[in-house]
Amino acid sequence: MKKGKRTRVRAIVYQTLNFPTQTKCDGIKLMVEAVENIKPICKVEKVGVAATFKRCISYWISLEKCSFAEILDAYRKRGNAHKKMENLYRLASTNRSFAHFRWW
Repeated sequence: MKKGKRTRVRAIVYQTLNFPTQTKCDGIKLMVEAVENIKPICKVEKVGVAATFKRCISYWISLEKCSFAEILDAYRKRGNAHKKMENLYRLASTNRSFAHFRWW
């Protein structure tokens, strides 16, 4: 959050961590397993410059529900974060032959 809205962020985090108690799951175990499932294995750096584009947001949902859904998807090894981790691993494995070059 920008401009020091610490109390609002704290409330959002507490509400996000309150959702696992409603689903009868261990919240700490859920968070640790979710982070372990989506953490990156390697690092890929771009050499060239690519064009960027923007996307419009078509609908809004509350941040608490969205963050809890993302954590739950990461725990179940699904969702966007896990797909990005898999794509990064796949990209690194295809470009493994260029690992010895140093452009920077």
